[in-house]
Parts: sequence; C-alpha cells; structure tokens
Amino acid sequence: MRTVTHVLASGGTAAAARQSDIFDPNNGGVQGKVDLGDAAVLETAVQAALAAQPEWAATNPQRRARVMFQFKQLVEAHMDELAELLSREHGKVIADSRGDVQRGLDVIEFCCGIPHVLKGEYTQGAGPGIDVYSMRQPIGIGAGITPFNFPAMIPMWMFGPAIATGNAFILKPSERDPSVPVRLVELMHEAGLPAGILQCVHGDKEMVDAILDHPEIGGVSFVGSSDIAHYVYQRGVAAGKRVQAMGGAKNHGIVMPDADMDQVVNDLSGAAFGSAGERCMALPVVVPVGEDTAERLREKMIPAMQALRVGVSTDAEAHYGPVVNPAHKQRVENWIQTGVDEGAELVVDGRGFSLQGHEDGCFIGPSLFDHVTTDMESYKEEIFGPVLQIVRAKNFEEALKLPSQHQYGNGVAIFTRNGHAAREFANRVQVGMVGINVPIPVPVAYHSFGGWKRSAFGDTNQHGMEGVKFWTKIKTITQRWPDGTADGDNKDAFVIPTMG
Repeated sequence: MRTVTHVLASGGTAAAARQSDIFDPNNGGVQGKVDLGDAAVLETAVQAALAAQPEWAATNPQRRARVMFQFKQLVEAHMDELAELLSREHGKVIADSRGDVQRGLDVIEFCCGIPHVLKGEYTQGAGPGIDVYSMRQPIGIGAGITPFNFPAMIPMWMFGPAIATGNAFILKPSERDPSVPVRLVELMHEAGLPAGILQCVHGDKEMVDAILDHPEIGGVSFVGSSDIAHYVYQRGVAAGKRVQAMGGAKNHGIVMPDADMDQVVNDLSGAAFGSAGERCMALPVVVPVGEDTAERLREKMIPAMQALRVGVSTDAEAHYGPVVNPAHKQRVENWIQTGVDEGAELVVDGRGFSLQGHEDGCFIGPSLFDHVTTDMESYKEEIFGPVLQIVRAKNFEEALKLPSQHQYGNGVAIFTRNGHAAREFANRVQVGMVGINVPIPVPVAYHSFGGWKRSAFGDTNQHGMEGVKFWTKIKTITQRWPDGTADGDNKDAFVIPTMG
C-alpha cells in the first residue's frame, strides 16, 4: 500500500508516528496512507523557507514569472496524469478533475504577469523637492490550508500569487486526497523553483495549530467549513498573522417566472449535482418565484434528475461520481433524513443508490426536496452532497431576502430575461459573488473570489489583485534630496509637513 509523505527541502522525513487513511471512493476501501506531521515537521519546513526566501524575494519579478511559465507548461503536459490521480482519490469524474486543474492553472497564468502587477505608484513633486512612491514587498513565509473538494485548484490559487510575489510557501493540503498537491509541488520544483520556496506538509488539527502558532509564518490562507474557518481566523490573528479564511456556503438560485425553464433545469442539474455537490460554489437551493414557476420547475426537474448518470470516476459517460469517503456519504445521508424529519417533501431520494460491481462505493443518487422552509436546519446548514432543495417564494422581494438573510453569503444566481430585475437583484443582494443566468459565478482568475458573512473571515479575497495584496506588504517612501544650501533657523522642522 502506497504512502504519501511530506515534501521538504531537506528531503525525506522520518517514519511518521501517525497516519491517516486515503480512501478509494469508487469502492469504499483504503487505497493508501498519508503521514501526519507535527510541529517538528513544520519547523523543518520553516527553517528551510527562512533560508531560501530572501534570495527568492531578491530575484527580479521577470525571473520569478519564468518559473510560473515553465510550471504552466508542465501542468499542461501532465494534465491527464493529474486528472486521473485527482479522480482516483476524490471521486469526481475525469472531465471535472481536468476542470479542477485548469481553474487553478488560470491563476498561474495570471501570475505569469507578476512583473506588471507588482509595479508601484510614484508621485513626482508631491511637495517642494519631495517625491512619494510605494512598493509591494513579500510578507516572508506564507501557508495554505486547503480542502478536499478542489485539491488542484485551491492550492494553485494560494501558492501561485504567494510565490510569484516573492514569498516562500508551505502547503498543508487535505489529508483525504493529498496526492495531487504533492505532485504539483514536485512540478514546481521541476519548473526551476529553488528548494525551500514551496514545501508540502501533511497533518490534521495538530499541524493546523502548529501553522497558526508559528511566529515565522506571516500569513495563512484557508478554505474549508465555516466553523473551522472562524477558528483559523481567530487563532491566526491572535498570533499576529494576516489571515484569509473562506468558509461554507448555501448558494441560492432565484428563478423568475420569465426564465427559460429548460435552460434553468440544465444549469441546475450541473450546479447542484456536479462533483456530487461537493463544491463551495454548488447551487443546492433553488428559489422559484410564484407557485406556477415552482410547479413548472419541479415538473421538469424530476425527469432531468432521472436522466443523470452516476458512475465511477473513470466513466466518461457519468455526470458525477462518488463522494469522497464513507464518512462523508453517511453525513450526507443523515442530512437527507434530517430534511425528512423536519417536514420537507422528499420528492427524489438518492439514498441506497448502488452501482453494480461497486456496491461498497461512496455513491449517492441525486436527491430533491420541495417545500423546504427557512426554519429547517437542513436549509440553514451546508449539506455538501448531491441534494437540491426547493424553497418557494411568493414574489421577488421574498426571493431577494432568502440569500441576503442566510448565514452564508458565498454565491447566488438569478435566472431571468428581465434586465431590470437582474440589475436590482445584483445591486441589493447581500452575497459576495453573483451570477446572472450563470449558475456557478466563480470569477475569472484576474478578478477575485470571496464571499460575505460566515462564508469568509478576513477582508481580502483569493487570487487576482486581491491575492497580490494579501501576500504582500505595502511600503511607502517619501524622499527629498537637499542640495546642501539650506539656510534659515529650521523652524519649519518643528511643524508637521503639509506638502503645501
């Protein structure tokens, strides 16, 4: 049985005292082990980062960009390998895994332009003989704690901007599917990245706490559940770090009466059930406006769900594969039962789904609830599985309030042909990312990703210019070059400069 271990600048590590199972979601069995590190492993990584980072920061941005260019080429060359490895541990179908890699690679492409992005600002003659300019400098050592659901995309979202801006970076991926992050680190080294600039450590809460407490780590980026995101934010900030912590979501899709219902159903099928619903930008709640809209949506949604093909991750015809492991399967099925117990109408029950030849796999069929209400726990909390809930709204204002008043504020979508309604919705809804006839409104790499409320702690988003801001500190210089002919009694030296 294979073992996944840390990737450190120092080379191999000693045998781990603790390990965690890596499951095969397609059959429910254990396919490997991952070493779980501790504070000592982290210290080894930090010391290597401290030794390497100053020289990397002093490397001109163009040379750093060339490493990004080379890494991009290597990832593209190894795309099939990465996608297959990702599917093997996560369970998402191969095509979806390729998308996982590509959306991370989009951020790497943005980082190839880092010389332009890092240009500072300059004001000549801000005062008498005085110029003012600013520059962005790396924070030193950054760390990323990434989730299981996007083991390629989110690590690249983090380490791409961090490294391109001159930092060293320590990646702590999910222990559920650690192989792709390890392979990405290896490819970065192959691209010419100096030893110590990107390392990978594995672990559970013990490693997370060690990262949050270490005095030499200046910034931490996290993606995961909201409760843990809040914990990471509090502990990291208390230790003097800058922290961005992205949490859970309960994204709503508002369906106006004038929407193209066939297109809505097609979009919902992918957004709610793609990747078995294991996306923070999934669309697990649909809000039809008006009873007629609700009935038309339900009528079309049921046969669309029946047409979905659930298969092993290597099945090219499958729409989605298994969830990540048996524990997560049980969690999702428990939430379905909770919805039943709370009085929601279970229209389609995906529990008990069995795939011939893979009876022990972590498969859940698509599930549909109707008449879900806002007081239900199954509505309030993130299910993170192939479960779609219908919450009926009487009118536009009621539909607008639902995502705005929810504890999560990651993403939201509205489906309509009415430009005024779309504009009004986008302006007023209290959610960080909005899609207009776009079911999964993940911004492109040169914009930024981030939610509101309990979906994000910290005030700086992922990637784009927000990512550059997070991984750098701004320094502002005010300069004057006297010609040596000063006269007078220097009374002005005792007056605060006004640049007047």
